[in-house]
Amino acid sequence: MQAILETVFDTLYLFIVLALGIAMLRQSKGRRQYLLFGVMAIVLGAGDAFHLIPRAVALNTEGLGSYVRALGAGKQITSITMTVFYVLLYHVWQARYHQKKTAPLTAAVYGLAAARVILSLMPQNQWLSPTPPLAWGIYRNIPFALMGLLIVALFYQSAKQQQDKPFAWLWLTIVISFACYLPVVLFADTHPLVGMLMIPKTCAYVWTVFIGYQALKGETV
Repeated sequence: MQAILETVFDTLYLFIVLALGIAMLRQSKGRRQYLLFGVMAIVLGAGDAFHLIPRAVALNTEGLGSYVRALGAGKQITSITMTVFYVLLYHVWQARYHQKKTAPLTAAVYGLAAARVILSLMPQNQWLSPTPPLAWGIYRNIPFALMGLLIVALFYQSAKQQQDKPFAWLWLTIVISFACYLPVVLFADTHPLVGMLMIPKTCAYVWTVFIGYQALKGETV
């Protein structure tokens, strides 16, 4: 039952974010923020597919233990594509709120993103091992969490200052995603039920993408 429900849920998730991403690309018509949002959604879906597809195959065939290497490689790819996702989201903020003099912020975002990617590529992560070290899971997520916190602050402040109703809750979607993701990193290995937090985390990302698509449709109308 778990295999069927999880596979259906993940399939719907991938279909929705990729479909919305493609729709935004097609309908952006030169509007940079929506072009970026479309690319962002596709990066999100394509990156997660590297982990979710092997997981679906594993759950419906021989079990997760037989696909350790594929799942580990998928997690590593996802960790990198998620970093790209937030860099693109930062540029959405720049484009939507016409922010130009942001060199220090841009340096901070790219610096944190580079640190996250470098840490994710380090062999000490042991991505292909059935028991990767928790410490490196923490190390690589420190710059990731700081980048997320920075982007939360930027969207919250800008949306509030400019009374941007379509993006009023985008900051909250990021907060929810991190609030659900970080406990999984810390406790899922010892308390498997904590892994259920990936469901609201996934829903938060769908909400993020839907906010961009809904704003695009609102402007088109």
